[in-house]
Amino acid sequence: MRRLLDFLYDSAAALAALFMIGLLGMVLLSIASRQFHFHVPGTDAYAGYLMAAAGFLALAHTLKRGEHIRVTLLLNFLKGGAKKAFEIWALAIASLLALLFAVYSCKLAWQSHEFHDISTSSDATPLWIPQIAMAVGTVILAIAFVDELVLEMMGKRVDASSGEALRNE
Repeated sequence: MRRLLDFLYDSAAALAALFMIGLLGMVLLSIASRQFHFHVPGTDAYAGYLMAAAGFLALAHTLKRGEHIRVTLLLNFLKGGAKKAFEIWALAIASLLALLFAVYSCKLAWQSHEFHDISTSSDATPLWIPQIAMAVGTVILAIAFVDELVLEMMGKRVDASSGEALRNE
């Protein structure tokens, strides 16, 4: 099961990276179109869709690598059972919020599909298409939070601390 979950997180991150490359392509196309006086409609909208997709699909991978911003002020003062209880409480709340976020993201994409909701920009893209990436990203994030909660409750959670403090002065 661990290998399957890690594959899911890594696959979502790889897909996010591909969307980032697509975003770069859209930005470069937009710049080139201005420089060489031709117009490609929808480049701004598609750049936004690709940016959102990359951000949402990278959330779970970022969480599992310990790169999300955490406020550890209180955790640094707690020891032993109190620290473990607080971690479980925080992960349970985060899991609940992530699950709600996932449910409503999926509901939004489904409703956009049902109502034939389209973009208001010139591209008139059906909105459920870019919203799928948000829905998938939030579902994978919810799975990652529940995974972290279960690992913490079993005492097998590895504290993936970020090296961010080492990179800053």
